[in-house]
Amino acid sequence: MTARTVSYGGGREALLEATVRVVARAGLRKLTNRAVAEEAGVTHGLVGHHFGSRDALIEAAMRYVVERSVAESELESPTGSVDDFARGLVDLVAADPEIQAFQYELSLEARRRPELTRFIREQNDAYRSAVRKALDGMGIGHVSDLDLAVFATLDGLVFHQVTEDRPEDTEAGLTALRALLRAAGAQ
Repeated sequence: MTARTVSYGGGREALLEATVRVVARAGLRKLTNRAVAEEAGVTHGLVGHHFGSRDALIEAAMRYVVERSVAESELESPTGSVDDFARGLVDLVAADPEIQAFQYELSLEARRRPELTRFIREQNDAYRSAVRKALDGMGIGHVSDLDLAVFATLDGLVFHQVTEDRPEDTEAGLTALRALLRAAGAQ
C-alpha cells in the first residue's frame, strides 16, 4: 500500500474514498474500520469519529458515489439533443471503475442483508431521477416509465464495462439507446 497524506479537514472524504476502494476490491464483508483507516492512511478511531457505525459509513459512501456518478456522467444534454445524452458515461466508468463496483457490491450484499435495501432504493431513485430530468430536457419525459427502462439500460451497460472492461461495447450500447430515444420522440 502506498502511504497517503490526508490534509487537515480532508479526513472524511479520504475515508469515503477508502471505503469505496476496500469494498470494490474485497467486498462489503471485508469492510472494517481498520481496513478503511489503513486504506486512507489514518488512525482507525477517525472512522468512528466521522461515521459512528459501519452502516452510517456505508450510507455516507453510497451517497458520496451516487452524487459523484450523477454529476460526472453528463446524463443531461446541455443542448437538449439526444446526441449528447450520457456522453461522459464511458469515460466516467473507465476513469474510476471502483465507484461502480462499490455500488454493485452493495446491491448484491443487500440480497443477503435486507436492511441495506433502503440504500439501494435510495441509490436507484437518485439515478432514476437524474435520468428523468435528462429525458425531460430532451422533450420525452412524458413517456411512462421510460426513465426506468433507460436507467436499467445504463446500469447494465456500466455493469458490463466494469466486469468486461470493454468501453467500446458501452459506447455501442449508448449509440443504440440514443437511436431508441430518437424514435421515442427526442429532439
